[in-house]
Amino acid sequence: MERIPILQMGEFLLVTIQVDMHDRLAMTLQDDLTNRISQTNANGVLIDISALEIVDSFIGRILGNIAKMSRVMDAETVVVGMQPAVAITLVELGLSLTGIRTALNVEKGMALLRASVGKSANVQVMATEWDVEDDAED
Repeated sequence: MERIPILQMGEFLLVTIQVDMHDRLAMTLQDDLTNRISQTNANGVLIDISALEIVDSFIGRILGNIAKMSRVMDAETVVVGMQPAVAITLVELGLSLTGIRTALNVEKGMALLRASVGKSANVQVMATEWDVEDDAED
């Protein structure tokens, strides 16, 4: 069975799609990625689609679902490398890609993920500090 490799880079998972996506492969990627997020406690997922020349509505919807599922599992998703023709097609199809953050390339996508995780860590620190102060009053 054909699968898309998922690499771990520290606290992030990296997916580079180098083959033409078909519906079954996209569903397998969705399942594999959610399982890897659970197994590794990854904080972010970067999906490189620079090799894709065509993205249909189903693949667009799967990317959106991956982003939503990742967010529920406390991991941010950034899609990078979208070619102009793919962007035009997605807009013409009327797909809003809600919840998908995009960047032009892997470097900018990783910077976006790091910034997102940094903000989440600050929120957790503030919440922890709040709990400490709250406990001190008791």
